[in-house]
Amino acid sequence: MSPPGPADTPGEPATVRASGGPAVLKVLVTGGFGVGKTTAIGAVSEIEPVSTEEYLTHHSAATDSLDGVEAKCRTTVAFDFGRISFEEPVPIELMLFGTPGQDRFMDLWDDLARGAVGIVVLADTRRLESSFDAVTFCERTRLPFVVAVNQFDHAHRYPLAAIRQAFALTPHVPVVTCDAREATSVAAVLIHLVDHALSLLSASSPSTCLDV
Repeated sequence: MSPPGPADTPGEPATVRASGGPAVLKVLVTGGFGVGKTTAIGAVSEIEPVSTEEYLTHHSAATDSLDGVEAKCRTTVAFDFGRISFEEPVPIELMLFGTPGQDRFMDLWDDLARGAVGIVVLADTRRLESSFDAVTFCERTRLPFVVAVNQFDHAHRYPLAAIRQAFALTPHVPVVTCDAREATSVAAVLIHLVDHALSLLSASSPSTCLDV
């Protein structure tokens, strides 16, 4: 079957394939302020990542809480972009779009999610509540998503069942751990997401195939 065309809504994943080339899938990376989105995309991207980070100033202190991330000095104000390719089991190319974490930029999330095959929600166990809105967003878009707990140094390691309960996730939503600084760790999360998204697509539309 031919892959679906470009999406008109966030719930319709778009796939592009050059003649004889890999399938190209869009993935959104989201989560709260300071959970590691820019770091994750930068770690795994095969190209120089595009970043729209700006320095935090005293003017943002009233809206951007640094509790738990006191060392953070820059923040994304539009989106991050990177790309990674996989050859096995079949050739695919993932276009990675990272959202800004602050509530005031959430209007951008719908636009960034349009055409995505799925979403990675990064979470920090020191501030799980910072990613609650991201999970709610995923549930609203009905896009497949995984929750990836970024294991910050010195952060408490909770059982994944406890993370699932804290986010009130349904049983089919995968919860995994990662280190956003490590390319292999981030790549494993992305593979998990794509596998999850394609399995859901296959289950809901057995006659539809992304040919990846």
